[in-house]
Amino acid sequence: MTNSERASYIRGLMDGLELDPNAKETKVLNAMVELLDDLCLSVEELEDGFGELSEQVDEIDEDLGNLEEDYYEAEGGCSCHHHGDIDDFDEAEFEVTCPSCGDTIELTDDLLEEGGIVCPGCGETLEFEFDDEDGCDCGCHEDPEGE
Repeated sequence: MTNSERASYIRGLMDGLELDPNAKETKVLNAMVELLDDLCLSVEELEDGFGELSEQVDEIDEDLGNLEEDYYEAEGGCSCHHHGDIDDFDEAEFEVTCPSCGDTIELTDDLLEEGGIVCPGCGETLEFEFDDEDGCDCGCHEDPEGE
């Protein structure tokens, strides 16, 4: 049952009481039911507007996705992770070679973000410093102030 239907049901119950229309209590109840009717209409209008707005935002999001795809495809792609599928990047694995023992170690993005690990082969502490700007030709890392 919708809110408007419930408000109508309450009005019907009140009408069935056959209250004295001149009584102060009846006037208050009538005013409350009228307010309830108005609120129900307002909520329905807001819900309709929200539905339309949500559809428009979905369309804009889809259009923007298509534009990004076309733009980055035309630019030759971008190596920085924030233009790709974030889920794919989170699952990416990287390889580093320990400078001390030469072992190859597979790392995930989470390990890289920690800034370092201990080599399982020799116990040497390996520290990682990287800059997202390396190899990125998309312009997304450029300082808008030119600094």
